[in-house]
Amino acid sequence: MSALPKIAVAEAPDLFGSEQAALAAARAVLAGGGDYQRALGELAGHYERLLRESRRLVQRSDRAERSMNQLASQLAYRASHDALTGALNRAAVIEQANRCLAKQDTVLVVLDIDHFKQVNDSFGHPAGDAVIQCVVRCLRQLLGAEAVIGRVGGEEFSVVWSGIGLAQGMQLGERIRAAIAAEDCPAPLGRPVTVSVGVSWSARGSTFEQAYSRADQALYRAKRGGRNAVCAAD
Repeated sequence: MSALPKIAVAEAPDLFGSEQAALAAARAVLAGGGDYQRALGELAGHYERLLRESRRLVQRSDRAERSMNQLASQLAYRASHDALTGALNRAAVIEQANRCLAKQDTVLVVLDIDHFKQVNDSFGHPAGDAVIQCVVRCLRQLLGAEAVIGRVGGEEFSVVWSGIGLAQGMQLGERIRAAIAAEDCPAPLGRPVTVSVGVSWSARGSTFEQAYSRADQALYRAKRGGRNAVCAAD
């Protein structure tokens, strides 16, 4: 069996070879020989070059770090937000709700757009997307940018509000229902839509699954009762 041919490995170029040579010349002068003025001049020139290149490297490193930080922020945002509306996605809502429930009593409001399938069937899915965006925009205008608003399903949304009781939660649910009913969605629909709302109150230490199950039951009672209504969990 013949021996494998040896592969020549190119040595990495010495980026600071000229600086090393100038430094060696300066050391030789210090040791007692050579033209010290010329050696010092060359050393100063190479040192200036080294400083310039170092500044360029630092600037490039800073730009790369900023780009990486921006990319990380974008990826984190995409991982926790719904692409269509910018609201929190289901996983992020669960995380936020569990965080709130670990600290204090919390109200969970779950709402579902009434007759949403008819919107898609009559006007097409782009119109349905516009209605979904309209609902989230209305929630933000009503509750503020810091409210925990999430899209937990196709046409289902949730609001997490900690530190209030069930009566206040019902008032919140009614404000949401009324605000959306008063909102005219964009063309081609060009008319208001309504939502059915379920509200649950959960004591500190509860889980999202418990809060959501009860709010979801209340939501379906609102739908069975005629829609465009708010019901509280038992």
